[in-house]
Amino acid sequence: MKSILKTTDLSIKKSFNLNGKLFSFDKPLIMGIINMTPDSFFDGSKYNSCDKALVKIENMLDHGASIIDIGGCSTRPGSESISISEEWIRIEKIIKQSIKFFPKIIISVDTFRSDIAKRAVIEGASIINDISGGSYDSNMYKVVSNFEVPYVLMHLRGIPKNMMEKTNYENLMVELLKYFSKKIKKLKKFGINDVILDPGFGFAKDYNQNYDMLKNLSLLKKFNLPILVGLSRKSFVKKKFGSSNVDSLKGTIKLNEIAINNGANILRVHDVKENLFLIR
Repeated sequence: MKSILKTTDLSIKKSFNLNGKLFSFDKPLIMGIINMTPDSFFDGSKYNSCDKALVKIENMLDHGASIIDIGGCSTRPGSESISISEEWIRIEKIIKQSIKFFPKIIISVDTFRSDIAKRAVIEGASIINDISGGSYDSNMYKVVSNFEVPYVLMHLRGIPKNMMEKTNYENLMVELLKYFSKKIKKLKKFGINDVILDPGFGFAKDYNQNYDMLKNLSLLKKFNLPILVGLSRKSFVKKKFGSSNVDSLKGTIKLNEIAINNGANILRVHDVKENLFLIR
């Protein structure tokens, strides 16, 4: 592992250029989740109408969310993919309406498709959040480079349908370090320097691996890039703390506290107000 860390030589990224303004990661930030899907593991169908989603977004912004992450294709374990046209139908209106009603909003689009990423940025999205790290769409890096937007680089194996069958790591943290080192070098070749690292909690990691990853999260600080964690109300949280809404929220907040202490810069959450209270 030491040899991997020694080869990492990247400049510190404390702020990114978003919409012509400097966006700082000096303190932990909240990314609020908006799933425009009928089958999200937590809030499926709750906010998949534009009006309901706008109310949720307004609440998240009022409670202190710095980024709103909008997704139209479920990537929960075992989920099936949908067509590009269906994914765009689900998110097009909410992106346009969010920009209209909240002009200062910073929207991240949760997609692994370059065509969706391109359309979203044209409509006003500022960040691309790609669970596949560019593995599912060979044009993703080119689109991100052309539009000069920050890119969330996540780690996973396989596809959502089979990723939980691919948890046989010899050493998970070594795998993560190798993966990010290789991907970051490739991104830099495309001129992409504004990169956010997401270790991929719940994606091709079993129960113990998620907690081991949380414990060793600080190892990713060697890349000197912002670290995003998305563990809000996931199954490994419910398994440890309880499956009720109250218990899973308490568990999420407890684990996010550990994540912040271990170097996390962005918390991707369903419950903005409660997690912002943790930060403050």
